[in-house]
Amino acid sequence: MHPFGAHSVGLFSIMLNGLCRPGPVVRWLSQRYPDVLFHRPQAGPHIALSFDDSPHETLTPRILDVLAAHDAHATFFMIGNHVPGNESVIRRLLAEGHELGNHMMSDTSSADLLPAEFERQLLQTHELLAPFGPVRWFRPGHGWFNRRMLDQIHRHGYRCAMASAYALEFLPVSAPYAARHILRNIRPGGVIVIHDGAADRFRTVDVLERVLPVLRRSGYRIVTLSELVATSVDESPRHAGDGAWPDPGAPRHRDHPHSAAGDQE
Repeated sequence: MHPFGAHSVGLFSIMLNGLCRPGPVVRWLSQRYPDVLFHRPQAGPHIALSFDDSPHETLTPRILDVLAAHDAHATFFMIGNHVPGNESVIRRLLAEGHELGNHMMSDTSSADLLPAEFERQLLQTHELLAPFGPVRWFRPGHGWFNRRMLDQIHRHGYRCAMASAYALEFLPVSAPYAARHILRNIRPGGVIVIHDGAADRFRTVDVLERVLPVLRRSGYRIVTLSELVATSVDESPRHAGDGAWPDPGAPRHRDHPHSAAGDQE
């Protein structure tokens, strides 16, 4: 096999394993890239929620309504080209306790950009967002990054944030399935990523309405990335003797009124 092909297969295998069974991959990546936030295990009963491709004139307000109903906060990664015309949406999310992240100017692979273009887009997006409030988090378009990109964002005071639980939105799966996938894989100090940014992403709201109540009933606080990294707890385990906070994806009886994420496909 051609060396590039072998490398691509290796990357694909890591990505596929990370999406389907993210725990081991997240731990490996966290050790390889300690300056990138994937999760924060010492954060105790806190989980960070994040959205990519924000803002959107109709979907983002619906997301904000659901978050408010469940006392949840999140980091919204903004695409620079989505900002004009959505200023009131951005002001609302900040007023409600959420925070902004930099997701570059367009929904393209950041890793494919030449260094000069990467820098231009990073700073252009920052200039659009900075008038609204602090922007300290960066997430690359399409989720791929390299060391050169990290060095560039660090020079501008950014930290890269990835995730430890995904909604599998690029696959044709139902909202109940996506919600169960998140709940099975999320752990204390984890980071969830879901997508905003388009009116046809109606499943996002459905997934949130299934995931957030389960996490809240399990004793977790849903917070921004900045709140997550500022948190370090030495609290005793929630259940004596088990040594861990409850697993929100643990199986429940099918007749239980709070069955995790619902049973209907």
